[in-house]
Amino acid sequence: MEFRFGRRSLLAASAGLAATGAASAQPEGWPTRPVRIVVPFTPGGSNDAMARPLSERLQARFGQPFVIENRPGAGSAVGVNAVAQSPPDGYTLLVTTSSVTAIAAVQGTSFDAAKDLDTVALLAKSPLVVLVPPGSPIRTMQDLVRMDREKPGSIHYASSGPGSTTHIMQELFNLRAGTQMVHVPYRGTAPALTDLVAGRVQVMFTTIASAAGQIRGNLLRIVAYTDEGRPPGTPEAPTVREQGINYEAGIWWGLFGPHGLPPTLRQNLNEAVNTILKDPAFARYLANEGAVPAPVTTAEFDRFLRSELATMRETVSAAHIGTN
Repeated sequence: MEFRFGRRSLLAASAGLAATGAASAQPEGWPTRPVRIVVPFTPGGSNDAMARPLSERLQARFGQPFVIENRPGAGSAVGVNAVAQSPPDGYTLLVTTSSVTAIAAVQGTSFDAAKDLDTVALLAKSPLVVLVPPGSPIRTMQDLVRMDREKPGSIHYASSGPGSTTHIMQELFNLRAGTQMVHVPYRGTAPALTDLVAGRVQVMFTTIASAAGQIRGNLLRIVAYTDEGRPPGTPEAPTVREQGINYEAGIWWGLFGPHGLPPTLRQNLNEAVNTILKDPAFARYLANEGAVPAPVTTAEFDRFLRSELATMRETVSAAHIGTN
């Protein structure tokens, strides 16, 4: 799950750059009709927050509607599978999060994310925050490790559910730090945070957006970020690595298509999205979700996806997730 956030400026794209991008060559005739962007979750979540402003900007750029279709189910597998089975003609795309690698590792999906999807553009990344109640004796990550080693199994961590992305990332920490924190799964992030505030569990790794209210209200305290790339306006805290533990993790969002997209179309979409990511207004949308823009090439995104899949599968296997 290791990645490094590039420190990228959020400066506006110049008028000249926008004009050059708009004039770039496209596959002849595309798009001549609306383009469907599948979001494999219910409306209102972070994926919608990424997909809807993105679709508006793509529509303005390419002159055809880019229509959001929410297809939730099976932890996002239903929507992802629908895209994987669609014709690779550029009229069906997918906006999803790093959960696509989690479900591939845990569920044994009917699709292979690395083979049945084409990476188009990495949209954003976000570190997680390591949270504890304000009265907790855990002030640093070294405190957490020391307390766990002094009394193995005494630290209970909450997750939004078994096999979830945050569950896997916390088990990855156990493996990297040599700790034996005990998993306490919940039916979603909200009840997990409620029990963390009440002290029924000792720690939780989650997104800063999901716990923003508790952090602002001083109901929870940030011990660390799981990687660099802290979103603008968020509280300062060191990363886990800066506290001496060889661990990095985070979540990300990306744009995909079915495998076999025409290379020119894929490249043009990548360039269009990367230009959109330079727009300060779009960066503000991302900041609301605790994320920062992450423009890369299709080749870089492809390598990143394969690395993420490998880490997820290795962690799931080593921690016996889904088998206990």
